[in-house]
Amino acid sequence: MEIRQLRAFVAIAEAKTFTAGARRVNVTQAAISMQIRQLEEEVGLPLFTRTPRRVILTEAGEKLLERARKILHEHDAALEELAELRGAEHGRLRIGSSSSSFVAEQLPEILQKLRQRFPKADITVFSGTSDVLTQKLLNGEIDIAFVSLPIDNPNIQTELLFSDEIVAIAHPSHPLAKRRVITVAELANEPLILGEKGGNTRRLLDEFFSQVGVKPNVVMELSRQSAINRMVEENMGVGIAGAKSVAKEVAEGKLVTWLIEGASMNWELGLAQLRGGYTSPIANEFKKLCRESFEQKERELLERGVGTHHRR
Repeated sequence: MEIRQLRAFVAIAEAKTFTAGARRVNVTQAAISMQIRQLEEEVGLPLFTRTPRRVILTEAGEKLLERARKILHEHDAALEELAELRGAEHGRLRIGSSSSSFVAEQLPEILQKLRQRFPKADITVFSGTSDVLTQKLLNGEIDIAFVSLPIDNPNIQTELLFSDEIVAIAHPSHPLAKRRVITVAELANEPLILGEKGGNTRRLLDEFFSQVGVKPNVVMELSRQSAINRMVEENMGVGIAGAKSVAKEVAEGKLVTWLIEGASMNWELGLAQLRGGYTSPIANEFKKLCRESFEQKERELLERGVGTHHRR
C-alpha cells in the first residue's frame, strides 16, 4: 500500500469520479485507474462501485477512507518537519480563507510578510465558508483557516482574532436613517438582504428572530458580505453587518447603521486548526502575523471612534 495509491484513492473518493480525481493528483486517468486496481488487489476487496455518472464507496472503501486521510496527514506532517531541517526558509502552509471583508483586507499584507520570512515556502490559499473550511481541516486538506466562531467540533481548536457587533445597515435615504436603534418588528418588516444559511451570523439572526417570535421578510440571500453591502448601497433593502466592517462606508455617507433593540450579537473571527496536530514554524509565524495585524486593526478603529457604541 503506497502513499501515491492512497492519495489517488482519497482524491477519487472526494471528487466522485476517476477523471476529476486524476486531475486533483495530476496524473492521467489510466494511471489513476491502475493505482486503484493495484490497491484493490492488495486489500482483496473492491473500494468503489462504478455507476455511469460517478463512483460510490463500498463498505471497505468507507473504512479505508478515514484511515487513508489520517495516514496522508501524518505523512505530510513528517515531510514538513523534515523540510524544516533544510532551513528556515522552507515550509508549506495551506490556508483556508472565509469571505470576510476583514480577511480580504488584512490577508495580503500578512502573506507578504510571511513570504519575506519564508521566501521558498509553498503557500496556498483556499476559499470557502466556515463549514467547508472546517471539513477541509478535518480531512487534512488545509493546515489553518480563518473561520466564523464558534466552531462546534471537539477535534478543532480555535483562537479569537476579532469581534464585531452585528448591526442593521440601510441606505442614507431610508425614512428611519436618522434613528440610532430599530425595533425587531420594524426590522422584520423591511426587505432584508442576509447571508446564506449555514453561516454563523445567519444562524445567530435566525435564532434571534425565532426567540422573539418574529418572521423576517428575507428578499435576498447572498454568499458574500461585500455583495450584501453593495445591494444596500443601491437601496435594494436593509442588510446585516458588523459595525466595524462597514465603518468606511458609513464615514463616506454610503450607509447608515442601526442597533437592533433587544439584540446583543457579535460576529467573531478566529483561526482554526486540528486539535493536537503538529504546528510548523511557518504556521506559528502566520498565527503571530495574524494576531499583530488584527490587533493593529483594532487600534486603528478605536482611534477613529469605531466600535464604541454603548447600549442604553
